[in-house]
Amino acid sequence: MSHLQFAVLTISDTCSKNESLDRSGPTAKEFLEKKFPSCAIAYKIIPDEQKLIEKTLIVYADTQEVDAVFTTGGTGFAPRDVTPEATRKVIEKEAPQLAQSMFITSLAVTPMAPLSRAVCGVRGSTLIVNLPGSPKAVRECLEAISAVLPHALNLLRDNKKAVEATHSEIQMAKCDCSRDTLPGGQPTERGSKYPMVELSAALEEVFKVIEPYRTIPSIVHSPISLPPFRASIKDGYAVKSSGGAGIKRVLGCISAGTGIVEEDFPEDGCYKINTGAPLPNHADAIVQVEDTRLIELNGNQEVKIELLVDPVKNYDIRNIGCDMKQGEELFVHQHPFDAAKVALAASVGLTVPDTLPVKIAIISTGDELKVAGCDSLGDGQIYDSNTPMLQKLLKDFGFHVTSFEIAGDTFDGLKKAFQRALEKCSVVICSGGVSMGDKDYVKAVLQDMNFEISFGRVNMKPGKPLTFAHRKDDSTKLVFGLPGNPVSTFVTFHLLVLPALRYLCNFPRKKCCLPVIKVKLFNNTLNLDPRPEYMRATVKSMDGELWASVTGNQISSRLKSLLDADILLHLPMKDGNQESIRKGLLLNASVLKLDFISD
Repeated sequence: MSHLQFAVLTISDTCSKNESLDRSGPTAKEFLEKKFPSCAIAYKIIPDEQKLIEKTLIVYADTQEVDAVFTTGGTGFAPRDVTPEATRKVIEKEAPQLAQSMFITSLAVTPMAPLSRAVCGVRGSTLIVNLPGSPKAVRECLEAISAVLPHALNLLRDNKKAVEATHSEIQMAKCDCSRDTLPGGQPTERGSKYPMVELSAALEEVFKVIEPYRTIPSIVHSPISLPPFRASIKDGYAVKSSGGAGIKRVLGCISAGTGIVEEDFPEDGCYKINTGAPLPNHADAIVQVEDTRLIELNGNQEVKIELLVDPVKNYDIRNIGCDMKQGEELFVHQHPFDAAKVALAASVGLTVPDTLPVKIAIISTGDELKVAGCDSLGDGQIYDSNTPMLQKLLKDFGFHVTSFEIAGDTFDGLKKAFQRALEKCSVVICSGGVSMGDKDYVKAVLQDMNFEISFGRVNMKPGKPLTFAHRKDDSTKLVFGLPGNPVSTFVTFHLLVLPALRYLCNFPRKKCCLPVIKVKLFNNTLNLDPRPEYMRATVKSMDGELWASVTGNQISSRLKSLLDADILLHLPMKDGNQESIRKGLLLNASVLKLDFISD
């Protein structure tokens, strides 16, 4: 769209007194700038005063003639929440379905959605939209109406050309698709020759085939004791406890990093010592500086001091191995290493790799795919989202992607892509081409390349066509064939590919899969599928219990269902006794991220 003028108006008594507290207004600005890169946005904060709100909206609409005003805050039930009342006083036409769209989206996320009284409408040629007061709700509500905003603004601007183009696109009644077999394709088989296996059985089959890298220890042990010498805990004096309190001659100074004094010394002698420095072999106590008095000084050198307290044997001394003994278990191997493990390993002289050694290639299949940011789209084409998603997931879990490419929907083209990938890598993760279409060549190519397909269908939703194969003459060459729909790729990666890669890298078996927790269902009702289903959901802690809310439409092509998802909710399969589940049911859930713990 051509240059747009927006206004973001935060309505809050608190934020009007301290602008740094406003997070909702900046959130709305950021969203709009991404959706409409060429837009200009005015931003203002005012208190919850109805007359002032009305006046500000009128100025934006009548004087400044902005295209849209987005208010945040003041839409609830509190006595000072008057944004909807002010908006209704100003608008000339109400747009209730915009508010309804935001409400429906919010209701899928939070049961508190009905408490919002947001109003949307038009004054002159300016659209006015009330948004809630929290940053999260602002994003959700703007997402809900983002698809229709351009058309709404074109209508208000009386941009006939753009309006007609949108109407034409919407009203195209049918696609010009032949009923014949696609060019170059074969008639589609009506049934799969691969039996349906349960996800647990599929994992067992993968673990049976994979030979872990034994060069990676499953448990990391300390090669040294820590500390490797007796060390002083405080700044003070190293003495013999048998000498008691009294006057002592200072025989020398010992700093951290210096060698150990091996010579014996008399009971009336002592060594000045710093924190962390090694004790002399014949000292058995530390007296802190605060418990001494300086008696004699020669220039800058202490000659005599007085101990004001009796030394206590082994007091303020870190003995050899008190923190970590040689051969003691440091931690269970689990990549990527967090800061604590990196520090602990370094403290005993070990370094940890940034990435695990397995070489991984990614292949996305499809004639329709184009590289995001590099290619422009032609008719019938889409951008490849699976490759960047898999790259990011692998990086986050400590793996490095060696190569990646998009392969077209031809047998020879796909075979060459696999050959190139397997020359460099031991593991190939392929998305698309594993289903029942006449252009789904992955399984045929793998068989032609001497691979044994362990399974080609898994009883799960999404992810039914999930495939795993290994080369018959070299079982270190592994291929994971994931469904092409992005959400299916995401789910099957977490539930099968990730555990397999971790097992390959010698993770303990119990640490390979995502952690599983118990949550209660917050949605009123969910219909069950004939297959076990893994729904994306957010988690909230309420009264000491974890409650899960499904993230809207769960169709496997809808990437937005992954946004803000904390878990994969395990739903049982439908049977004759149970076709749906209701609010409050306790379910298992695989944890994707732990952000919800701080909510």
